[in-house]
Amino acid sequence: MSNKSHSRGHLKAVRRIQITMMLGFAFLVMAAVLAVMVLAVNKTDAVLKNKVVSMTSSLSVQMKLNLSGYMNRMETIATLAFGEKESYTYDATDPNNDEYEAINTEKVISDKLFSLCIMENFVDYGIVYRNNRTVGKLSNGTMSLFGEKMFEELSKMVKDPRSQDGWFTGYEGDFRRIYYVKQVHENAVLVISFYANELSEVFDNPETLSGMQIQLVDGNYKTLYSKNGKEAGTPLSEDIRSRIEGHDSATAMDNEYLVSVNKCNDWYVVCYIPTQKILAEKNEMKRYIYMAGVIAMVLAAMLGMYLSWLLTKPVKYMVSELDNKASTDRLTGILNKLTFEELAGTTLQNSLNSEHRAMVILDIDDFKRVNDTLGHAAGDKLLAGTGGVLRQVFSDDDYLGRIGGDEFCVLVNSGAQSEEEFVEHIKNRCQALNKAFHDNSTAAEYGYQVTASIGAALYPKDGKSFEELYTACDKAMYRAKKSGKDGFTFYDEKSGDA
Repeated sequence: MSNKSHSRGHLKAVRRIQITMMLGFAFLVMAAVLAVMVLAVNKTDAVLKNKVVSMTSSLSVQMKLNLSGYMNRMETIATLAFGEKESYTYDATDPNNDEYEAINTEKVISDKLFSLCIMENFVDYGIVYRNNRTVGKLSNGTMSLFGEKMFEELSKMVKDPRSQDGWFTGYEGDFRRIYYVKQVHENAVLVISFYANELSEVFDNPETLSGMQIQLVDGNYKTLYSKNGKEAGTPLSEDIRSRIEGHDSATAMDNEYLVSVNKCNDWYVVCYIPTQKILAEKNEMKRYIYMAGVIAMVLAAMLGMYLSWLLTKPVKYMVSELDNKASTDRLTGILNKLTFEELAGTTLQNSLNSEHRAMVILDIDDFKRVNDTLGHAAGDKLLAGTGGVLRQVFSDDDYLGRIGGDEFCVLVNSGAQSEEEFVEHIKNRCQALNKAFHDNSTAAEYGYQVTASIGAALYPKDGKSFEELYTACDKAMYRAKKSGKDGFTFYDEKSGDA
C-alpha cells in the first residue's frame, strides 16, 4: 500500500515536471515569438517610413519636372510663332498700314498660329495689339472677360523683364484658365491659355500612393490647381502651409502628415498625404500578425517564424513597388537621372583600380528636328524605342539611364576580363548600339534616317568619380558630333578632348 502510494507520488511528481516543462517551453516559445514579432514590426515601421519618404520626395521632384517640361513646351510653341517674320514685325496700331496689306499680313500670321495649335487643347493662341485688335485664336470668353482692357491686362502678366514673358492664373478670380503671355513688341503681346484641368496628366501620381494630394500653389500659397477643382483659388490648408513655408524644396513627415514641396518658376508643387493613410495597410498587417502570433505561440516557434516572414514579404513587395516607381523613367522604362547618378556614383566610388568599367553616352542627333517636323508623339516614340535599344545591346549587369531630354547614359560593369578584352568589348557594344539605333529609327519610320552620336570613357584611366568619367565621356560624344555625327569615339586627352 505504501509502495502504491509512493508510486502514485512519483507519478504526480513526473506529471508536475512534465507540466512545468510544457509551461516553460510554452513560455519560451511565447517570448521568442513575441520578440520576433516586435522586432519585425519595428523594423518594417522604419523601413516603410524611410521608403515612403524617399518615394514621396522623388514623386514631388518628378511632378516638378513634369510641370517644368509642360511649361517649357508651351513656351517653345509660343516661340515657334516667331518663325513667321510678320509675327514680330507687324504692328496693327501703325496708322500708316495699308488696309489691303494689313489684311494679308494678318492672314499670314493667323495661318501660322493655327498651324501650330491645331494639335493642342488651347483656349487661346493669338496676338493682341495695343488697340485690342487680335490675330489668331482668341475665344469669345477671353475677349468678354478682358473687354477693352485686354492688351493692358495681358501686358501686366509679363513678369520677367529678361525673357519678356510670364505665367498667370486667377484673373478676376477665375482659376479655370492658365495664361502664358510673351511680349512681341511694345504694341503687341502673344497669349496662350488652356484650361487648368489639362494639368491632370502632368500631376498623375502612382497607384501605390493613390491617396496623395497634389496641389499647385503660388507664392502666397493660394491654390492654382488641384484634382478637386473646388479648391482652386482657396488658400492652402494651414496644416500643410506651416510645414513647408519658407522652403523651396523639402520633405517632412510627422504623426499627422507626410508633406513634400518643390519650387517651379514662381509656383510650388505640393504633395501631401495623412500619415495614418500611409500606415493603414501596415496597421492591418500588424493586427493580423498579432492574431497569427497567438496561434504561433500554441503551435510552435517555427510557425511564429513563418508568420513573421509573412509580415516582411508583403512589405518588401510594397517597398519594391515604391522604389521601382521612384527610380524608373516612365517613358523609356530605364533608370531616371537621379537614380542612375546615385547608382553609378556609388559603384564607381566603391570600385578598385583593378576593375574594368566604362561609361557610354548616347545623344540623338538633331532630335529637335523630329519634334518640330513629326510632332512630340513621334519624339516620345523615338525616346521609348531608344530605351529598348539600350536594353537590347547591354546586359542586365549594366546600369542604363535617361539623364536628359534626348541623352542616355550607360555604366558598363565588366566581368573577369583583361584590359584589352574589355576595350574591345566596349567597341563592340558601341558598334552594336549604332546598328541597333539605325534599325530602330529608319527613314521609313521617320522620313529620314535618325542617327545618334556616342562617346565612351574608361574607368579608371579617364576618371574615377562619376563627375570625372561623365565629363570625359561627354567630351568624347561631342567630338563624335563634330566628326560628322552618327558614330562613336573614345575619350582621348591627346586629341583635344581635355
